[in-house]
Amino acid sequence: MKRRQSLAAMSAAVAAVVFPGLAHAAYPERPITLIVPWGAGGGTDAVARIIAAEFEKELKQPINVVNRTGGSGVVGHQAIASAAPDGYTLGIITVEIGMMRHAGLTQLSGADYTPLALMNFDANAIFVRSDSPIKSAKELLDAARAAPGKMKASGTGQGGIWHLGLAQWLVDNKLPGNAIAWVPSQGAAPGLQDLMAGGVDVVSCSLPEARSLIDAGKVRPLLLLGSKADAIFPNVPLYTDAAGKMWNAGAWRGIAGPKGLPADVSERLAATLKKIFDGKAYQDFLASRGFGALYADRGEFTKFMAEKDASFAVAMKAVGIAK
Repeated sequence: MKRRQSLAAMSAAVAAVVFPGLAHAAYPERPITLIVPWGAGGGTDAVARIIAAEFEKELKQPINVVNRTGGSGVVGHQAIASAAPDGYTLGIITVEIGMMRHAGLTQLSGADYTPLALMNFDANAIFVRSDSPIKSAKELLDAARAAPGKMKASGTGQGGIWHLGLAQWLVDNKLPGNAIAWVPSQGAAPGLQDLMAGGVDVVSCSLPEARSLIDAGKVRPLLLLGSKADAIFPNVPLYTDAAGKMWNAGAWRGIAGPKGLPADVSERLAATLKKIFDGKAYQDFLASRGFGALYADRGEFTKFMAEKDASFAVAMKAVGIAK
């Protein structure tokens, strides 16, 4: 018996040396936890759960979605970064990972993760009322340049993604980040209500959030800070900066693990995420919710996060909220 056990152990050892990939060939062997830094029922939670459902089909293991909220996203993002790098704890990281550090909330950045795939991007759009005398993005810039701070904008809280998208655009056009004064709101819906009531002149948010008002002819989208035309509103002009680069300014979501995931595990997960992104179930989900479909692989996602981190540092400084 001992001789057979010894031979079996020796065979396993030899196999591990000759075929090192077998060490993780069975991954995943048990359930996986997917951490969501935001509350149940929100957009990020919905994206995470459709990805989890598709993951289960592909990986043949249960995916447990866990909402870890608090600290303006810090708690959940920290939980993902602090997990064991074994592939059994992943998370959905969001645009806030490029903002929290500059706000003094945490030292976390995109460099603290193993990026796997960017799975969604909702581009920032800029709106005025349909009866506004301002008919184009250039006219809006001209008005802001002529009377800095006179016009008011809304769409989210102070320092939120839609505020910073507007500020980035102003700064890129050689204007102060507060050339259009920001009025904080609890989100795009109350901001758009304020626009309708005449309390503000401009709203910065995503096209889907204003879809009903666009369809009703009550608001006019002047600009989309995205690199491709919107599927539903293809005639909204895109923004190209002075260097000829088209922007992707807005809210995004991607899947990542803690830093140091084994290469073969990362490759398996990344390939699975690409298959999910291209699949009908995920694309139908994005279309039904009005979410933007934008994919980036591991290398592109890493570069994307670094670029966004740098641009947020400039925008947050421009509006006086960088620590």
